[in-house]
Amino acid sequence: MKTMMLVAVATLACAAPLSAQRPDRSAPPKLAEPPTLSLPPIHDQRLSNGLRVLLMEKHEVPVVGIAVMVRAGSANDPADRIGLASLAADMMDEGAGSRNALELADAVDVLGAQLRASASTHAMGASLYTAVARLDDALPLLADVVLRPTFPADELERKRASRLTSLLQAYDEPRIVASVLFNRTLYGARHPYGYPAVGDEASIRAVSVADLTRFHDTYFTASNATIIVVGDVTPAALLPKLEAAFGKWAAGTPPKLALPAARQVARREVLLVDKPGAPQSEIRIGRIGAARQTEDYYAIVVMNTILGGSFTSRLNQNLREDKGYTYGASSSFAFRLDPGPFLASSAVQTEVTDKALAEFFKEFDGIRRPIPVEDVTRAENYEALGYPGGFQSVDDIAGNIAELVQYGLPLDYFNHYVARILGVTPIQVEAAARRYVDPSTMVVVVVGDRAKIEAGVRALKLGPVRVLSVEDVLGKKPQLGSQ
Repeated sequence: MKTMMLVAVATLACAAPLSAQRPDRSAPPKLAEPPTLSLPPIHDQRLSNGLRVLLMEKHEVPVVGIAVMVRAGSANDPADRIGLASLAADMMDEGAGSRNALELADAVDVLGAQLRASASTHAMGASLYTAVARLDDALPLLADVVLRPTFPADELERKRASRLTSLLQAYDEPRIVASVLFNRTLYGARHPYGYPAVGDEASIRAVSVADLTRFHDTYFTASNATIIVVGDVTPAALLPKLEAAFGKWAAGTPPKLALPAARQVARREVLLVDKPGAPQSEIRIGRIGAARQTEDYYAIVVMNTILGGSFTSRLNQNLREDKGYTYGASSSFAFRLDPGPFLASSAVQTEVTDKALAEFFKEFDGIRRPIPVEDVTRAENYEALGYPGGFQSVDDIAGNIAELVQYGLPLDYFNHYVARILGVTPIQVEAAARRYVDPSTMVVVVVGDRAKIEAGVRALKLGPVRVLSVEDVLGKKPQLGSQ
């Protein structure tokens, strides 16, 4: 009897705390305050030839990342050599200085370093990641790739064959077909934002070693470049090393880029590309958006987070979670020197193509109406809480600093970003939506099985429907091995 009473008392003693600790599920838990991002200052220095050096000290780990960013890219491609910048970057580490491609790769591997070259629309160059203890040996390799690429003819032929093969494979990739047609329709085939950065068959076949050398000599100048350094180094220790590696780089005077003006979409139209047997339909919807330097930048970021820029966005919740039409639907703004595209996209089941399109336009209409304060707050918190995650590695930080250089942003920009996002008001978000998301002036691209989707798409009466083939979009298929 005494034992039973002890058990009962013990049970009651345990039950009370459990009841008291029962979680309150009547409302979502409150979010913690967004973390404050406070980065070390960026040292702004110059070498003897005027080459700008931006250095952020990060002494937690004995590694360093160095990026040489040149202000040129696919936007600088000559009209008859589309893809030249991309190919030049691809070739820079295929032989440089006194080393061929294999020798260069072996030298990098022996040091346990990483060295790569790349190009985008408005920037290109090379980057190095290495242990500080190996920097003296690794830095000359980076200098060779940036200043002294050899562009060997045999490597060019290998790259040319690889790119032509990729072009051929694109005919079986509806997502590529949709993206190529979307950009070309917005900007035109000769605008840098309208053509694929890798080029087309004619330009890929036409590029020569002389073209690559001329492009490099024209744009790779000290006056057109910035060195970005993040890691366990100090200006006093690093600058002499950079001076030895890059101090004799000629300043040069590259030509200024003048982009043609792009006209906003005048009316809504549908471009339907027939891909017989396609199990899904690739959808691309949008119009010309905003430049990176727009005063509406923060409001656009918050607005797009609500519309399609996060997993819990309206587009994804509607098309994926509620309707089950797709694995994911999203929207984005490509911020560039000139206004890049606003794009909403998804790959949906063939049989619900028309229904999915209707839901896209339902959300476009909805985002232009007054937005609840709680939606704005949730989007701001999402952006603010996630922002510090983009500064976890030296490569991440260097990439962010490159954005400051490319768009002329202040060097203390990062430390003020969260406050500016949190300062966006619902009225500003609604104004951004009404200005940049206009459902009546959008291009609608659908790549799918015409026989199964055309009738439903036309019944929506979104606008004139133009039917194309894959060849209409990508041109005649390249013949590999022929000239």
